[in-house]
Amino acid sequence: MRMLSSEDGTYPMLGYGALGGVATYLLGFLVTYVWKAPAVADALRGVNLIANFLGIDAVPTWRGVGWLFYNAHFVQTRVPGPGGPTFTDFLARTEQGWLLTILVPVLLIAAGAVVAHRTDGSESIGRAAIHGGAVGVGYLPLAAAGAVLTAQPIADTGAKIGPDLIPAVLLAGLAYPLLFGAIGGALFAVIR
Repeated sequence: MRMLSSEDGTYPMLGYGALGGVATYLLGFLVTYVWKAPAVADALRGVNLIANFLGIDAVPTWRGVGWLFYNAHFVQTRVPGPGGPTFTDFLARTEQGWLLTILVPVLLIAAGAVVAHRTDGSESIGRAAIHGGAVGVGYLPLAAAGAVLTAQPIADTGAKIGPDLIPAVLLAGLAYPLLFGAIGGALFAVIR
């Protein structure tokens, strides 16, 4: 597939950045799901039993995995309560959860390197870092949408349990892909 081209390489950079960001987000979520879904399903079993008894919708496993995925970006899960919301990091309670905090940056660094390679952004370390950081173009919309989709409504209250939305957008959607994608692009330029 031939990408649009421009004198400064902006179109291919944004195109490959978007593709790399989308692929990285989906791969990260998939790996988290495959690895942690059984443990999340076990952890939710008691909660869902009570929810079913009370006639409240059960929390699907994929949503619980989503909370872990956002926790791996240091985005806490917002849990509404009568005295106001509390914020929880379920990943801290998960066996070997710290490995997920490493997985996300590694995937983004790899994606940034691939984008820098595909867009020939290795002319300088700075240019390669900019090209690598373009993974944010694809990662940001999915991080924002994922935070909304993984929020679990609580009966008819209008409240939801899920990733804290503003940090999900700013930290998971912007800071992570820009920083680690740029590192990947810069590493590609140094190694090349």
